[in-house]
Amino acid sequence: MPQLIAQPTRIASAGNKPKLIDEFVGRVNTATEAASVAHMRSPGGWVEPGQTPEFDEYTVVLRGLLRVESKGGMFDVRPGQAIITHRGEWIRYSTPEPEGAEYIAICLPAFSMDIVHRDAV
Repeated sequence: MPQLIAQPTRIASAGNKPKLIDEFVGRVNTATEAASVAHMRSPGGWVEPGQTPEFDEYTVVLRGLLRVESKGGMFDVRPGQAIITHRGEWIRYSTPEPEGAEYIAICLPAFSMDIVHRDAV
């Protein structure tokens, strides 16, 4: 039977500025371990620590610019574009432009602090 998700749960964020993370599906809001789906809103100038996660992440940018750094290069992802990052790769996300960014992130398996492996700050 389908499961209606009436509202997301607000999750604490990492980084130098407050970022809004609303988890619709995942370990916190629905006790789902297979995948997580979250709506993100990051302010301009936000940067989070680098990470080497144990999940693949599929990100679709709705507004603004999301910068994704990896050991292989840097990608600026704009509205209507998406990026896939793969488990085991070092990455760092930021929103360098003044208006910040809004995006949807899907992680397989679901995001967890135990498997994100953020760099020491």
